[in-house]
Amino acid sequence: MLWLGDNERGSSTVTETQREPVKVFLVDDHALFRAGVRTELDSITDEVQVVGEAGSVADAVAGIARTKPQVVLLDVHMPDGGGAEVLRRVRPELPDVVFLALSVSDAAEDVIAVIRGGARGYVTKTISSKELVRAIIRVADGDAVFSPRLAGFVLDAFADRPGSAPINDPELDLLTPRERDVLRLLARGYAYKEIASELFISVKTVETHVSSVLRKTQLSNRYELSRWASDRRLV
Repeated sequence: MLWLGDNERGSSTVTETQREPVKVFLVDDHALFRAGVRTELDSITDEVQVVGEAGSVADAVAGIARTKPQVVLLDVHMPDGGGAEVLRRVRPELPDVVFLALSVSDAAEDVIAVIRGGARGYVTKTISSKELVRAIIRVADGDAVFSPRLAGFVLDAFADRPGSAPINDPELDLLTPRERDVLRLLARGYAYKEIASELFISVKTVETHVSSVLRKTQLSNRYELSRWASDRRLV
């Protein structure tokens, strides 16, 4: 297993010049984010080649089947099923395609869900462009790649160690994936405007999600929500 920051193992692969570019397919429901990733990858390296992109589960399944990439950069939360659904539908037909989750979420339950679904690694959208290139190449070469904090979740879950992150939580299950994203950033001290910018939604939508979370959790303010989120290791 490789986690980002382990420069000793990763440097030799990234600097190789005698190899074909790794073919990459982007799956994310935000077109602006996809465009940014494509531009960054195209501008900093010739070691990866973006061969397609999709913003929905259906388009992703069709596009991956058509382009047959080596690596799929996979968003975890999308309106029509998310990364887990893409994995469920693609992996039986194309077992050689490798999936690397690229998500705003760093919640234990999200990481564990996509790894159980067959993803080879999980990195967050705070990753730098150079680190992302390195992660893509490593998973294409057969390594499992995680940010250090996320690697701990996976090790805990699959080792079934005492104190490991819970996979199922009835109270947490009441929240939609987007409500969890908003709650996570709120608990970290983000202002509504910052949450809106991070998640590519409006401030009004953020307010609606916060109101819904407060109602579902029967809490009264953001400070109680922060403690609630911390107890569930969402922060």
